[in-house]
Amino acid sequence: MREDPQASPYRPDPAILPLAGWIADEVAAAEFPRATLRFRNRRWDRAVGLSDLDDEQWAAHFARFEPLADNLPRPLALRYHGHQFRVYNPDIGDGRGFLFAQMRDAEGRLLDLGTKGSGLTPYSRTADGRLTLKGAVREILATEMLEALGVYTSKTFSVIETGEELWRGDEPSPTRSAVMVRLSHGHIRIGTFQRLLALEEREHMAELVDYCLRQFPGPRPPADAPGRDEPATILMHQVVERLADLAAAWMVAGFVHGVLNTDNMNVTGESFDYGPWRWLPAWDASFTAAYFDHAGLYAFGRQPEALHWNLGQFAVALRLLADAPPLIAALERFGPLYMDAVARRWCWRLGVESRGSERDGLLVAASEKAMRENGTQPDTFFHRHRGGRNAEGELTGALEGYRAVPSDDPYWDLPAPETMLIEEVEAIWSAVDQRDDWAPLHDKIGAIRRMGHAHGPPPPPRGH
Repeated sequence: MREDPQASPYRPDPAILPLAGWIADEVAAAEFPRATLRFRNRRWDRAVGLSDLDDEQWAAHFARFEPLADNLPRPLALRYHGHQFRVYNPDIGDGRGFLFAQMRDAEGRLLDLGTKGSGLTPYSRTADGRLTLKGAVREILATEMLEALGVYTSKTFSVIETGEELWRGDEPSPTRSAVMVRLSHGHIRIGTFQRLLALEEREHMAELVDYCLRQFPGPRPPADAPGRDEPATILMHQVVERLADLAAAWMVAGFVHGVLNTDNMNVTGESFDYGPWRWLPAWDASFTAAYFDHAGLYAFGRQPEALHWNLGQFAVALRLLADAPPLIAALERFGPLYMDAVARRWCWRLGVESRGSERDGLLVAASEKAMRENGTQPDTFFHRHRGGRNAEGELTGALEGYRAVPSDDPYWDLPAPETMLIEEVEAIWSAVDQRDDWAPLHDKIGAIRRMGHAHGPPPPPRGH
């Protein structure tokens, strides 16, 4: 049984302030005509000591963005560049969001509260700085499902409807507006480092590396790694470990992020910034989530490749501080780390105890083959074969000798698993949009969380 996050008192720590002069711009939040609370994450508000806020206080902080006590005095729109579909873009940054607050949890981790849809910033370009309510609902569903399936993800912390009419080309308009707050371990992107390289800001790069090593601690590089005592090399190894594990987590979850640009890659290894995501209707490596991804660059089966490519750009940026060979040696660890993480997470989701990398790899291959040949939806496959049950054909041999992880949770006796296919997402949004009926959304969140509890504690994310 999975435990809820540990409660913590409110422990403000705006650790980014010494970097704020060159990593961000102070901004002001938009003034919204209305603030109707639609979602509050009661699991995670207690983890950062904010569970005692009443609804009016919540709106004051997360719709009007009045500063939290002893925290950031003004919101910060972070500066970064990035490769977008492999094309370098220096004209981006936080265009409809900002860093609002930082605090420590019960384990001492630094956590950020960042926004989406909070208004114009210097990086908004021709956009309006707003978020549609549908986009916020979709992010709630994505983060809840990913968390339940063991993916290291940002958490949707708050969604407040703001009373504006928005016009968008990818959904019927006018459409309703919202402002969202997400909770995550950090908001430092690969694109943050790319910007410092482009501007040749070596001293700031060194400061940022030190900040990341201090605030997002991780393991030392392997004993035989070249340059293992150099800060930039240490960070490179840690981020390689984290993103290899993240790629594996997405694949085992059957999740397609859709937009794996370098400005969407968090050096903490967290999955975040959910736009055109999808869950697989069938095990199909060519399945894409974004309607504009005509070449399939970020298709389901190419996600590990995309993260590896992005890590290559991270290594290029860190060349401002380190020689190439140690960074390349770190990058070359990605493949083995990824394969190990897939096997580890596959066994967890299937509910069997690992039998070592070689046997686990054969089990993964047999499972993928069975899904391809039978057209089985991935969530259904894992549910049907939980603990090694109902094996047929080649899967029988692949599962031979595996022991089931003990579980008496009634979820595994249900005739079908929880899923997050696009038809379900559209039905939940339709209830909100057409009837202002929020019950299907909240019912789905409850069902997803029950599924997460049934799976038990997920494998801890690597690189921390």
